[in-house]
Order: sequence, then structure tokens, then C-alpha cells
Amino acid sequence: MILYLHGFRSSPLSFKAQAAADYMAQHGLSGHFFCPQLPESPYASVVLAIQLMEGYDPNHVLLIGSSLGGYYATFLAERTGCKAVLLNPVVDPWDVKAKSDNPPEGLELAEWEKDREKYAFELRQFQVLRITRPERYFLIAATGDELLDYRQMSRHYSGARQIIIEGSDHSLSEFPDYLDEILAFSGLSKD
Repeated sequence: MILYLHGFRSSPLSFKAQAAADYMAQHGLSGHFFCPQLPESPYASVVLAIQLMEGYDPNHVLLIGSSLGGYYATFLAERTGCKAVLLNPVVDPWDVKAKSDNPPEGLELAEWEKDREKYAFELRQFQVLRITRPERYFLIAATGDELLDYRQMSRHYSGARQIIIEGSDHSLSEFPDYLDEILAFSGLSKD
């Protein structure tokens, strides 16, 4: 099972979610790929993911978490023992901010700050201060992320497999280039 957890105010129709779904379909893995619309509430999002993972052996589950979805994926990987691929993941929800005075359109920082405070208690319940068993994690981060510091991500996932992309952005426009490596990391076979 591959469970894709999208980021804040994103959806299963996002560029990365669609690229992953198309890739899995091309490799005969559509029946193993799930990307639900996550609720606004962090608690409800994590509960939904747990329900979808129910009945699966954690050794056969891969979480792909983008941005805030990476925050959830880290908590779930620690809780269940499954593997996780993190795409520019949020490490600390209180350390998300634009790195310039002109953040790109669609980054909705004011909404994030409002929701972060609204759901502060829930978010704190899912914070992982230190990962265990780094071999279960695969970090893909961009030095050009407009919201998050790739160095913080790299330190947080120390010992894990890491690809640090020079430049790029929070959206990881190059994401499709890494799907072969993600599938190999998952342990699922093509076709």
C-alpha cells in the first residue's frame, strides 16, 4: 500500500498527487495507491490515514507525505513502523514562514497561521522531536523551498536517505523525476 498525504489546503488533484497516481497506474499499482482528501483538522487527517492503513502489514506500507502531509507521515511512521517518503516536510508547524517579502501565489500564509493556532493542540500531539530507525525514511527536499528550511529537514531526518535538490521550490516541480527511486524504496515491484 502506498498512501499519499497531501499538504495544507492541497488535494488529491495536486501536481505531485496526480503525478504519483499516474506513475502507479503506469506500473500496474493503482490498486495499491491511495490519496484521500485530508480534512482540515490534523486529528481527523491522522485518524483517516490510520483507518486506511488498518489491516495492512506496516512492512508493506509506504507513506508519501508532502509538506504538512510529511508532518503527519512522520508521526504515522513512528507509530506504526512503516516507511515514509517526505517531500519538503513540515518539521515544526510553528516555523513556517515566507523567506521573502513576496511569497509565490498560493502559499496562503495568513490562512496557515490562523489554522495553525486553531489546531495548535492537535498539531502538538503529532510532533516527532526525533525520528527512530532512520532507514525507514527517505527525504526529498529543495534548497529553494520558499517556506521551509531544507537544513532543518536534513537535520531532523539525519541518517535517513536524503536527496537535496539545489534550487527548486516548495512544490518540488521535479517530483516526477524521483518516482522510480520512491517506488524502489517502497519495496513494491513494478508490473
